[in-house]
Amino acid sequence: MIKLFASDLDGTLLNATHMVDPVIVSALRTVTKSGAHFAVATGRTMRSPNDFGFHGVDIEAVCSNGSIILDHDGNTIYHSDVDKGVLEEMLRTFPQVCFECVGLDCTYVTGSPQDQLAGFVATGAIEKVKMAAMRIRRRQMQADCVHNQSVSDVLSRSICKINARVSDPSLDSELKDFLSSHADKVVNAPFSPVMFEITNVGVDKGAALAWLASYFGYSADEVSVYGDGGNDIAMLQRFTHAYATSNGSDAAKLAAGNVIGSCAFHAVPRHMVKTVREQGSVASSNADAGKGSGYVRIE
Repeated sequence: MIKLFASDLDGTLLNATHMVDPVIVSALRTVTKSGAHFAVATGRTMRSPNDFGFHGVDIEAVCSNGSIILDHDGNTIYHSDVDKGVLEEMLRTFPQVCFECVGLDCTYVTGSPQDQLAGFVATGAIEKVKMAAMRIRRRQMQADCVHNQSVSDVLSRSICKINARVSDPSLDSELKDFLSSHADKVVNAPFSPVMFEITNVGVDKGAALAWLASYFGYSADEVSVYGDGGNDIAMLQRFTHAYATSNGSDAAKLAAGNVIGSCAFHAVPRHMVKTVREQGSVASSNADAGKGSGYVRIE
């Protein structure tokens, strides 16, 4: 029986315009009313499970590629900090890169708002449509940010994830070489090849969901996951009940082993509802079995 459902957002749970809609909300209510848990599993930064349109639904949030987990009340129950030594060396080695350093309360950006937005460059008609659809998301992102932060400003904070977009091919290669030379400390798992999404080594959506399942007292076989892209691979490989959307990458489909329909046709919400109806309700006592309390910090 599936007791914890978890899904990536863009290209997976969200619709073709990268939005939450009534079909998605209704599906999540069906899942949670059955006694099962639902967790967003995203590379995005979330400050509350209610972000991005999930108001009125009790869900958990595995965010920032698994480096932060929020319970349904928005409390941080887990986080993993990026190695401070590697973080400092990277910031000092690449001062020309605008790094978004995700902390527990806000995001500390080493450049200006203009520097940050300069990384969002659309190429081709399809990309331009996607970028237009995500304007609201970019505004929300900037509202979470404190800009023009110095190295010492960033190092004084608990930083869980670093994002960057590098358009210069030479600089992109240099940063990738730097990360490869520090692969024992950090990992780069972007949803897109034009992005950098850096976390501490061992941090990924799959590991975070395994932690969350244990927190609720569930086994790996009681977890169902959904994804479509690069930062979903570890999650899709980790769990037996894994599904990629048909619009997802070939690598995601291979990792999942199971392919369902497109996000444009609400494949994930429909699959979750079908699963819940076929298996029946999860007893509330089982849904909360083993639930811990308090705050956990993982270095």
